[in-house]
Amino acid sequence: EKRDAKGTGASRRLRRNGKVPGILYGNHKDAVSIVLDSKTLHQQFHKEAFHASILELSTDGTTESVLLRDYQLEPVKGTILHVDFQRVNQNEKIHVNVPFHFINEDIAKGVKLEGGVISHIMTEVDISCLPKDLPQFIEVNLEDLGLGESVHLSELKLPEGVELTALTEENDPAITTIAKPKVQKADDPAETSEEAGDDASDDASSSSEASDESSNEEPKEE
Repeated sequence: EKRDAKGTGASRRLRRNGKVPGILYGNHKDAVSIVLDSKTLHQQFHKEAFHASILELSTDGTTESVLLRDYQLEPVKGTILHVDFQRVNQNEKIHVNVPFHFINEDIAKGVKLEGGVISHIMTEVDISCLPKDLPQFIEVNLEDLGLGESVHLSELKLPEGVELTALTEENDPAITTIAKPKVQKADDPAETSEEAGDDASDDASSSSEASDESSNEEPKEE
């Protein structure tokens, strides 16, 4: 629903009453301050699709297609303090960050047969498409990826109508790679302990010899 009261004090009162303030803008229309039910919003907020899908938002009986564009969270509790929604025009392309879904990681050739470790360099990517073509995620199959190999943006299978804004002739970044696991070289505990014991024994011998020499000295005559 739309909201009339604005400002920090009004927003705090809304939150105390189980509401979340927000704003709706875009598509060549005026920005509108809105209010959403906190419980319903939090339930949807934790779903991945809520962040990369066209949503239907109703305000005062009017339903519009929107995208979640921004949000503010309370730093300690993680509750939603404010949300921004952008209206979308079905005939105009939009830019959205969509997540990667990596599949077959456990049976990837470089992991299962060659003992490598997967490292994800990117977990999401910015795409451009019409609202009707917006995917909730982009799948990345790692089954045939070997040790020392990487998957690049140019190798992705994209849904029809979807373009990668980060991919150019000069720029084709890697998404994920399989590398040899790092081995940390540590001292042998037994050897270290033995060396420490030898050092202690040498110190004791030196101390004993010094004591014997001191006791064998003849007293000086005055």
